[in-house]
Amino acid sequence: FLYRFVPESARWLLSQGRAEEAKQLIIKAAKENKVTVPKEVLEGLLAPGDKEEIKSTESTKEVKPSLLDLMRHPNLRKKALNIFFNWWFVNSGTYYGLSWNTSNLGGNDYLNFFISGAVEIPAYSFLLLTLNRWGRKSILCGCMLVGGVSLLLTLAVPYDMPWLLITFAMIGKLAITASYGTVYVFSAEQFPTVIRNVALGASSTCARVGGILAPYVNLLADYWQPLPLLIFGLLALTAGLFSLLLPETLDKKLPDTIEEGENFGKVNNEVNEANDVNGEGEGNLTKF
Repeated sequence: FLYRFVPESARWLLSQGRAEEAKQLIIKAAKENKVTVPKEVLEGLLAPGDKEEIKSTESTKEVKPSLLDLMRHPNLRKKALNIFFNWWFVNSGTYYGLSWNTSNLGGNDYLNFFISGAVEIPAYSFLLLTLNRWGRKSILCGCMLVGGVSLLLTLAVPYDMPWLLITFAMIGKLAITASYGTVYVFSAEQFPTVIRNVALGASSTCARVGGILAPYVNLLADYWQPLPLLIFGLLALTAGLFSLLLPETLDKKLPDTIEEGENFGKVNNEVNEANDVNGEGEGNLTKF
């Protein structure tokens, strides 16, 4: 039943040369949000050169982009593998691992589980206030580093101070919750429009591996109680450093084609720099 009510993606419509449908969709969204879209913005949605390029592509029946294109291009491949790793075990595995590890922390199991859920409220509130101000990369990296350090600090906690162990573990859960919320937006903005949905689906599929393995990592507490937190902490630190290799997407023009996706984020990318200087960088998914 939702098919009749959920609108199509305006960016996808533009990539398919359906500019008029995209315009009507944007006008409807603007009316709903009680704002006015400048006429020049609507007229510039699809330049004449783009229309000719789309017609040329349709006439030659070019093969549509697929998930395999992520692996065929070196820059896209590097970013995709980085994102898959961030989703795979670090965010998904650590998030669910910490959620299910509350009974290994000592103290009251029910209170621990309650706190584990409650810390998600300030985590998501933090994202609402900062994601469009501080940028995606700094928040993703910062949260994973804070989470990793907090989890590793549990190794230094004496056995007779379970409250301190719980405190560090919950700080780690708060931080990894914030990074998990960030990685959804950040990942979608890294991939070009033509394969964005399938690439995000592949990332989410990788995350299920971490969710599957997390309970088995927690079982390692039977051999040494801090071992699960040590593993999760090291993974969070590693992924936090790897995330620095991803390009920032805040106030950047997002890629639409495979070529733009390959060039997006390259060192000394003259195209992105020119867009920033000319003020053409308003392309984030959350802003639309």
